Amino acid sequence: MSDHYWVIQAEKKTEIKVKGSRFIGETILVSDAESALSRLGQIRKREHSATHHCWAYRYGLDKSEESRYSDDGEPSGTAGKPIADAISGHGVTNCLVVVTRYFGGTQLGTGGLARAYAECARDVLIQSGKIERFVLSRVAVTVDVSFYDPISRLAGKIGAKQISADFSETVAIVYELRQSLAQSFIAAITDTTSGRAIATELQEGIPDA
Repeated sequence: MSDHYWVIQAEKKTEIKVKGSRFIGETILVSDAESALSRLGQIRKREHSATHHCWAYRYGLDKSEESRYSDDGEPSGTAGKPIADAISGHGVTNCLVVVTRYFGGTQLGTGGLARAYAECARDVLIQSGKIERFVLSRVAVTVDVSFYDPISRLAGKIGAKQISADFSETVAIVYELRQSLAQSFIAAITDTTSGRAIATELQEGIPDA
């Protein structure tokens, strides 16, 4: 399972015109179907006089990935699928793209519609950019206080973030780091402390904020 993924960097809105019809594309960062459909409902309410609200969303990773799309009354395959393909082509997840159409009086044909929806979706995704995120794990470490600094240095080298540290006769530390690095971090702690530390992967599969 991959421990990294891409999401849009910013929610954006753009518009193109094709033979009088207005196509308004919007990107929204979502975490599940409920949040996607909620935001879709807000757009429908705001753009209540529009002819169609075509959309696609994708969220999750690997086996937990979910996707869905809708032509919202446009001819089958001319809107939702091109939008979904644009999301896939941009390489992002946790994303909803809505393309709202105001009909301009001229029929575009199925090919023209598919091109217009695809272009609008691609344009707004490009404007949204993308940023890399990671699936995280948490590692709990209990060790003599004298090993706190060496373990902190190990953590710094691999980008593990200290979440908490409770000092008494020993120190109990919780780190957050990339899921793929958790076991090698535990092995390095064991080696550095000659086996005197107790290091355990507490929680895994935490999506990066």
